[in-house]
Amino acid sequence: MVYTVTLNPALDYVMNLSSLTTEDINRTESEKLYYGGKGINVSAVLSRINVPTTAMGFIAGFTGKKLKAMLDADSISNDFTELADGDTRINVKLKFGKELDINASGPEIDTDDVERLTEKLYKLKDGDFLVLAGNVPSDLPDDLYAGILKRLTGRGIRFVVDTTGRQLLNVLEYKPFLIKPNHHELGEIFGRKMQTAEEITEYALKLKKMGAVNVLVSRGSDGALLVDENSEVHPVAAVRGELVSSVGCGDSMVAGFIAGYIYHRDYQEALKLSVACSAATAFSKELARADEINKIYEQL
Repeated sequence: MVYTVTLNPALDYVMNLSSLTTEDINRTESEKLYYGGKGINVSAVLSRINVPTTAMGFIAGFTGKKLKAMLDADSISNDFTELADGDTRINVKLKFGKELDINASGPEIDTDDVERLTEKLYKLKDGDFLVLAGNVPSDLPDDLYAGILKRLTGRGIRFVVDTTGRQLLNVLEYKPFLIKPNHHELGEIFGRKMQTAEEITEYALKLKKMGAVNVLVSRGSDGALLVDENSEVHPVAAVRGELVSSVGCGDSMVAGFIAGYIYHRDYQEALKLSVACSAATAFSKELARADEINKIYEQL
């Protein structure tokens, strides 16, 4: 089973307009509501390629109930921890030739709430995956993910962490099975701009030496690069196609890697499926569907 944790999930309200003005009332041509959050995206893609998964994290208020109902409608198993106060955030995405994103802060989470979530994680068993995805909210300590891994280490759980900066560095001593920075985030960690595959390989290897088992670096239009547990380097080119949206591409890559590893126990195949999932999402208006993923996977 793959469990994902999204500390601050969202409802994404996407509105399409012909133009945007501050001089008069703006009226939409269409609008649609989506569930959002990095861990939730991972669970959504996994569920579409038949990998058992449960989405966890915090929800609050009427918007939290709506998010859960939407996941239930898509047959995505979930086990959220409900907060006593506040509401799950709504992010507004305005599309009018350009795109304007307005992301809300979300409800406050206290240490008792974190403890209730962590207690649920004790049900994970040897061989399960735990995906911690997204940045830790500002009202929680930077070492929150590290604290969770510390408490669950030694139980045979494979940890996957997709976050940035200090929050990522904090977890490395607990030897996460997979981390997935993009090349910009990798550069920010080491204070330099990553321009070549050789530089990316060098610094991905540094993260491995610091504790990560596998380091998967997404490179946008340049594809991806994996440094595996044996320090072997696996570069892969990007799939060519028309970019529709980059939202969820990284999360889809994480889902594909986990699925590929579960299915094949082979890093090359895991990388191949991760790229297929990411590309299928990039070429879609929403998260990729199984038929889209399989079509690209068979072409690789």
